Amino acid sequence: MAYVAVGKPAGAVEGPEKVTGRTAYAGDVTLPDTLWVKLLRSPHAHARILSIDTSKAASMPGVAVVLSGEDAPDVLIGSRMLDMPVLAAGKVRFAGEPVAAVAAESAAIAEAALSLVDVQYEELPAVFDASAALRADAPVIHDDPGSYKGAPARSVYEPNVQSYMLWEHGELDPAFAKADRVFEHTFTTPLVPHGYMEANACTVWVHPDGDIEVWSSNKVPYTVRDMLVKQVGAPAGRVKIHVMAVGGDFGAKAALLDVPICYLISDRTRRPVKLVHTYAEELMVGPRRHPATITLRTGVTNDGTLCAMDVRIAMAGGAYAAFKANPQVTVLGARQAASCYRMGAVRVEEYCVYTNQVSCTQARTPGGPQIVFAVESQLDIIARELGIDPAELRLRNVIGQGDPTPLGVLWNGVRAEETLRTALAAVGWDKPKPVGFGRGVAMYERPPGAGKSSAAITVDPAGSALLQVSIANCGQGAYTVLQQIVAEVLGVPSGQVRVDAADTDSELFDSGVGGSKTTNSAGHAAEGAALGLLALLTDAATARWACAPDDVQHRNGAFIGPREQILTFAEAAALASGSDGPLSYTEVYEPPEERTVTSFCAQVAEVQVDAETGHVKVQRLVTVHDVGIVLNPLGHQGQINGGAIQGMGFAVCEETPVIDGVVSTLDMTGWKMPNIADIPRLETILLEDEAGPVPYHGKAIGELPNVPIAAAIANAVQDAVGARVADLPVTAEKVYAAVRASRA
Repeated sequence: MAYVAVGKPAGAVEGPEKVTGRTAYAGDVTLPDTLWVKLLRSPHAHARILSIDTSKAASMPGVAVVLSGEDAPDVLIGSRMLDMPVLAAGKVRFAGEPVAAVAAESAAIAEAALSLVDVQYEELPAVFDASAALRADAPVIHDDPGSYKGAPARSVYEPNVQSYMLWEHGELDPAFAKADRVFEHTFTTPLVPHGYMEANACTVWVHPDGDIEVWSSNKVPYTVRDMLVKQVGAPAGRVKIHVMAVGGDFGAKAALLDVPICYLISDRTRRPVKLVHTYAEELMVGPRRHPATITLRTGVTNDGTLCAMDVRIAMAGGAYAAFKANPQVTVLGARQAASCYRMGAVRVEEYCVYTNQVSCTQARTPGGPQIVFAVESQLDIIARELGIDPAELRLRNVIGQGDPTPLGVLWNGVRAEETLRTALAAVGWDKPKPVGFGRGVAMYERPPGAGKSSAAITVDPAGSALLQVSIANCGQGAYTVLQQIVAEVLGVPSGQVRVDAADTDSELFDSGVGGSKTTNSAGHAAEGAALGLLALLTDAATARWACAPDDVQHRNGAFIGPREQILTFAEAAALASGSDGPLSYTEVYEPPEERTVTSFCAQVAEVQVDAETGHVKVQRLVTVHDVGIVLNPLGHQGQINGGAIQGMGFAVCEETPVIDGVVSTLDMTGWKMPNIADIPRLETILLEDEAGPVPYHGKAIGELPNVPIAAAIANAVQDAVGARVADLPVTAEKVYAAVRASRA
């Protein structure tokens, strides 16, 4: 079907404001009479607080307020599980945890006052590894985590357990009994920052009359409002959260963070209070992707048929579960173990445990990169042990239409095999390679997410439309796609539709950006609002011509009457606008409970490896996606490019260097991200069909390109030099050691 706006490479709605510097982020908020806040942070990973003396800091000229955990209300905060104090009270659980806050007339004064706060500690034993934290003799980080409000129900009471999940399908023992061989391997992944550009910032102003305004680097404004009321005690009905542009997120900016501290100080002073992280603070305390230890036991027949898989995952959740949208299912990627392949039975057991490190949260495709790295790496190991080509092993087991996933999920329109074959053909899988070159393949699938969302459209008598939404502009181009959807429904040029964010005082609501759901949820809300508005305009035309609604046609934005009368879009808008003002329509979208369609991704990496030094150069990436219909080709490709390079960083260079629980690299010169010199040739192939659940048949894309790459690269390295690296990132040192071990 030919579309007017959808499917066109529209320029980003957000682009002009960003490139001209007019986009306002939370750190840009400037209010008169603002107090600046700085935080004193613990130097210890685990310690008892013996005393805090803030008197000298409080008496320093220019200092307005000094808070410690003893001064703050006895509240615990969290996105779902409330286990984190506003400021540490009694003891600290990770290096960098705030123990005191200073608010002063300038940031410099606040910083200077921190040195006058005297804190006495008694160090305690600490634990940093997830598996070690589960041992009976491990230091106890929280005495009774099950007692916290919002703590998930648990059937396991081992030490330091944040959450425990068990997914099973099929009978494991009989399935293993059918196997000729059973393979067991363990894989590990590191603690990784999200890598966004904008450091966290917030400003809170409790006005003299008690009304509250919040400007925060946050993608879930309605959640922030509700948490501030329910957890910190802000008066209900008096909190307004301004929906700000977010300078990158990838899952990290969905919690209260420092908003409660600013609120408590502003409530005391009735002045605006501002806190902006330095990037050193961001690298020290910003939420992270969970490090994981994953052990796989997989049964397979001699011809490569997968029989059963038993998965045990231990994820280090950090000192608190507070940053997780849902501690029980934050790392949902675990339940997608081997989900692209047929298998008789599977058991996935996942522990997320407290450790004395910075807290972890959802990161782009929570749990997906970790589990896919392990599963797809082991598939390669199995194939090579059985003397089967790794691609052929996958083709023998990949699911087709009518095949359930290992956990029994049955998808419609399965295109897994087509996606895989397309990737293999594009890279020339069977072509000869030079010495030192290797190819590796990996797969992933993910359905579009869904959440409650709302949108309102107003059209003025001149025909200009305003779409108001309640989602933050996080940089993924959502406003542009929503503009295209509305323009398509109304039949007007995209430029005739303006998109704006409404604050939380509006009647709109959104569950927040994330989970590959924005285009799906907000898209359906925008589409519904546009259809509702179109119906009102059609009613106006019907009344004008005194005809039945079915006698009015809508073509190219105009309304055509039964005798070929024509009303332009602007004329219909002017006709429908009454004395109450411009015409408007609001739509609230509630997602269906069941999702029936998923998206498949297959990626092939080509690498060059110097076996004498271990140096790995990723030369080429081929990424193939089952995408439905692409709504905006430019934005869609941008998501693929960014995701692929983010996945490559996870694969070959990104990690958080930690020494005794202290993050040792606090600037961007020591923490390596891929730059332009590292980026390989990237080839994208899109498999389109009209099968997606998103308006105009789109499917998810944002959280697919970053997942299989780590496994594809590790598999390519083994193909090149015959040595396996099972611990990310795949650095030169690890490759060198693996090559030497394979030759021993």
